[in-house]
Amino acid sequence: MSLPVIIIGSGFGAYQLIKTIRRTDKNQEITVFTLDEGHDYNKPDLSHVFSNQQSSADLIRMSGLAFSVENNITLHAFTEVESIDTDKQEVCAKGVAYPYAKLVLATGAKTYIPSMQGNAIDDVITLNSLREFENAQLELQSAQRILVIGAGLIGTEIAMDLASSGKSVVVVDPSKALMANMLPDLIANALQKKMVEAGIVFELGRTINSLNKTESAISAILSSGDTHLVDCVISAAGLRANIGLAKRSGLAVKNGLLVNQQLQTSANNVYALGDCAEINGKVMAYLQPILLSANALAKTLLDKPTDLKLPAMLVKVKTPRMPIQLGGDTVIDVASWQVDIDGQGCSVKAYNEKKEMVGFVVTEGHMKNAFPLLRLLPANL
Repeated sequence: MSLPVIIIGSGFGAYQLIKTIRRTDKNQEITVFTLDEGHDYNKPDLSHVFSNQQSSADLIRMSGLAFSVENNITLHAFTEVESIDTDKQEVCAKGVAYPYAKLVLATGAKTYIPSMQGNAIDDVITLNSLREFENAQLELQSAQRILVIGAGLIGTEIAMDLASSGKSVVVVDPSKALMANMLPDLIANALQKKMVEAGIVFELGRTINSLNKTESAISAILSSGDTHLVDCVISAAGLRANIGLAKRSGLAVKNGLLVNQQLQTSANNVYALGDCAEINGKVMAYLQPILLSANALAKTLLDKPTDLKLPAMLVKVKTPRMPIQLGGDTVIDVASWQVDIDGQGCSVKAYNEKKEMVGFVVTEGHMKNAFPLLRLLPANL
């Protein structure tokens, strides 16, 4: 009997990889280890569960058991892989060694929680997985006043969704603008105005010094000295790749697991995929690059080595009050912008110092310009 492909993780990247393998090979042995139930669900839906009044059960497309049966895999749910021996080509879980032909780390990322003082810091909620939402959903349903840490992409999306569901929302971020690494000031200011009109309070350019429980609330004291009384706190302050297992096992890591264009790590027959993989200095936690990575890696695992090729990619910001799409470099390494604005929205082209177009942002009625502009951008890889 041939040795299996072992996959550590059961997120979008892992399950897309399995589905892609199965389209070509129905019999390749595949074993999955995951810390949760292994349910198949659409992670981006977590950004709008509140306005859609969804429970964690509503997000499940297929149970872990059903997915394992349909895709002919061996699923080890609620099972942590403690170590990897890349010389022996085996992983150890619950004291048992499992040999592999090829190993894929799809361990994802965890939400960063900034350093704070106080007795409520352990109560900060994160929403980076179905399991995290399931654990917090009752608290979130009953909460009326919610503080969101982070005004990046996810924090902005969650804040708008919470406000749309009738919650009172405060957003705190050390940056002085929304989505500071993604939106030029013109668009960030317009988005903030829309969100303020929806009742969202912004504390930008500030951090949280402490979170403390009171009899009926959580008291958040900011670096400005201002205080907000809220029912719960959500951190959406960015992601950190889960690289602890890889690091302990001697694999090369930086911000993520370092991989080449075939997604191979520093060890033979060991690969990384998704939020935990660092490709050409970037960890790309978006669905399109993960999808393309899974498609390329499936071929490599089936003995058809395939380099990952990433075209210019579109990012859709789920902010219904002001729809936004963007591509390429839109703030970092941008020397100038060209703006086309009217009553329907705006199109902003970003240029580098060589006057080359490197990115764009379109809003509202200008969304039709997204794909024509996307075709003008250079490939990522």
